[in-house]
Amino acid sequence: MQPQPEEASAPTAPPTRSTADLALAVGVAAVSSAAILVTLSRHAGVPALSIAAWRLALASLVVLPVALVRSHAEIRSLARRDLGLAVVSGVLLALHFGFWTASLDATSVMSSVVFVSTNPVFVAIASALVFRERLGAGTVVGIAVAIAGGALVGFLDAAQSGAASTRGDLLALAAAVCGSAYLLVGRTVRPRMSLPVYVGIVYPAAAVALLAAVAVSGTSLALDRPRGLLWAAALAAGPQLVGHTAYNYALRHVSATLVTVTLLAEPVGATLLAIPVLAQLPSWPRAAGGALILVGIYLAVRSEGRAQRRAQKRRTEV
Repeated sequence: MQPQPEEASAPTAPPTRSTADLALAVGVAAVSSAAILVTLSRHAGVPALSIAAWRLALASLVVLPVALVRSHAEIRSLARRDLGLAVVSGVLLALHFGFWTASLDATSVMSSVVFVSTNPVFVAIASALVFRERLGAGTVVGIAVAIAGGALVGFLDAAQSGAASTRGDLLALAAAVCGSAYLLVGRTVRPRMSLPVYVGIVYPAAAVALLAAVAVSGTSLALDRPRGLLWAAALAAGPQLVGHTAYNYALRHVSATLVTVTLLAEPVGATLLAIPVLAQLPSWPRAAGGALILVGIYLAVRSEGRAQRRAQKRRTEV
């Protein structure tokens, strides 16, 4: 008999959904610091591609031993297709971080974070067309409201700082597309793979891909200042190990669309963190855009929660 993933015995009733919601909240809080930490790393002289490589390499040093020690039986029993999909997910994650960190060199933090947070559009389209997931009216309205808030924040930022770099915006959009694909692949694989095994494959695969890109591009991995290593370690510990691992946990229990809608809170968190760290105080109109993002997330989360409860009720009645 094939060994079951460690999470197989976890309840799938409302408590699991509550835990997934909590994981998403923790993930957003952790990932919101990423743009600030990347900016601090750039100030310390670390190249953008090297930042991404260090982030995944350090995170891999934590998750890979855990997976090998705790879940070696599950790893041996993995289907080749699932193993391949997990590796593909890692490569997509590497592309996401590579494009996004590069975008921060060409455009503002706020614009980059807003553009990279457009992935609900791509995930919603793919979920409907590829995975045949029906989006409820509340979810669609929530996505629309949140995107409107993100567009307002991006417009105000561009108006304040001048014409945004087209190259930086396009790089952030490319990061959004790759990030969306990463979450969709994860949504496919996670029901058949425990969290330690999944991140134990995805993060090292992403690290290898980024290290290969560093080698091919001739980018230096050297950290000339101690602060560079400090910020890289903080990126690995917070946004990666806590943030992305929390998202990957939630992917087992909620749709990829809901996860990406929740990610729209990242610009709000990044803006709040930028106040004390980078001395960037948002204007009232920008704060209003952030409020719209939060309202949209609330509407989408509430709609999906109702849909899941209705589905569970139907299963119980049958």
